Amino acid sequence: MSNSEHTPPKKDLESPATDNTAPAAETGTGLGVAPITRRWRREDMLKRGSLALRGLAFLFSLLAFIIMASNKHGDWKDFDKYEEYRYLLAIAILSTFYTAGQVLRHVQELSTGKQMLEKRTSAMVDFFGDQIVAYLLVSSASTAVPLTNRMREGADNIFTDSSAAAISMGFFAFISLALSALISGYKLSTQSYI
Repeated sequence: MSNSEHTPPKKDLESPATDNTAPAAETGTGLGVAPITRRWRREDMLKRGSLALRGLAFLFSLLAFIIMASNKHGDWKDFDKYEEYRYLLAIAILSTFYTAGQVLRHVQELSTGKQMLEKRTSAMVDFFGDQIVAYLLVSSASTAVPLTNRMREGADNIFTDSSAAAISMGFFAFISLALSALISGYKLSTQSYI
């Protein structure tokens, strides 16, 4: 046996650094143009999605407000004789004003590119406002459901149908604002506090 059989093969030691010099975009460090443009597209999509959801919440809140406010059919068929329906109407009005203000603010920010509020403050107002109004919407709709069900057992008429429609619009507004709160929560969690 010769020494050449037991000698490990020699490695090429010319330039070991050449193997580790991949471009930054390929290494996944987030440096480069592609990750930045992806982030811009994601932020733009989140802004537009939030605007669309708040627009839907505005539409549903407005419909709940209009349907319940016009639900007067005489005698026992007036919404204002029932505390649950008055609560639903009050929250629908509050939600309509909140979502209208948010929609106008987001449209102004998207059209001019200027923020009305500081970015962190805007994220907190969006998140907590969406959470509070969504809770109030589901609370008001939930209080009106049992009353409407009891009335429908005795008589199914235009008053109970209108009440059910207003309650449904309140639930749809809640779903829209709950989804908007998820987006707002994501925006809030990605804020840097340094």
